[in-house]
Amino acid sequence: MLTVHHLNNSRSQRVLWLLEELELDYTIKSYQRDAETNLAPPELEAVHRLGKSPVLTDDSNAVIESGAIIDYILRVHGDGRFYPKLGTPGHEQYLQWLHYAEGSAMLPLMLRMYTGRLPDGGEALQPRINDELNRHLGYVNASLEGVDWLVDNSFSGADIQMSFVAELAPLLHTLEGFPNLAAFRERCHARPAYVRALEKGGEYAFGPS
Repeated sequence: MLTVHHLNNSRSQRVLWLLEELELDYTIKSYQRDAETNLAPPELEAVHRLGKSPVLTDDSNAVIESGAIIDYILRVHGDGRFYPKLGTPGHEQYLQWLHYAEGSAMLPLMLRMYTGRLPDGGEALQPRINDELNRHLGYVNASLEGVDWLVDNSFSGADIQMSFVAELAPLLHTLEGFPNLAAFRERCHARPAYVRALEKGGEYAFGPS
């Protein structure tokens, strides 16, 4: 049985969305962030020692990291859906976007979030962070020119993984000047499976306003 260890206002919302797209049977074990620290509760450490979400358990198998979870679900339970065929250029693009989302695109967003909590707002770092945000968001925006989805213009797990970047960008930087990325965000939010996942996942600060 697939179980999503789901933390409110977190990346695990993407996992629920994918499972809804695939119409798979799964259960949700919900956890709430600490109201003062915004950190995950210690109960998550009983599932995985890092105490982070998402964690997917599939019977005795535990998988961490949202990109790895998305890939696992699609490989093991997806029956070829939303997963470009192995050995094709599309599959290589899918893998790159899957890793790019957290490996490169999220770094300047997280730097913006953390430096914003400093007494001076990390003033000295902000020009460099702005440059990096514009570079990465510009890259994604250009990749979406003339297409709806990132890999062969066909909806895939790569779009689900990249959706979190599109959701955080307007909250921590801007989507002005990145119309293709803004439209991508709206397309993600309009998918019926995304809406169902929100209904099941509960509080999520980064979804439709």
